[in-house]
Amino acid sequence: MGGDDIVAQTEQAIANLKAILAAGGATLDNVVKTSVFLKDMNDFATMNATYAKHFGEDNAPARACVEVARLPKDVRVEIECIAVI
Repeated sequence: MGGDDIVAQTEQAIANLKAILAAGGATLDNVVKTSVFLKDMNDFATMNATYAKHFGEDNAPARACVEVARLPKDVRVEIECIAVI
């Protein structure tokens, strides 16, 4: 989970993505689409600032972001991605 706050959990979610991508021979540069699921849309600005540190604004992947009622293990954020190698 990476911690209780949205920054720590976003950092952990992206670290998890990096590890999975690396296992498949890819990096965040190969990501073409992400889906971000937030427990509370009020966390969007903070999550987005953390997300932007990793994906940047130039050539950032397409993204959808939605608020959901509940996430596994009651985390605040979950991120999934599609990558092309």
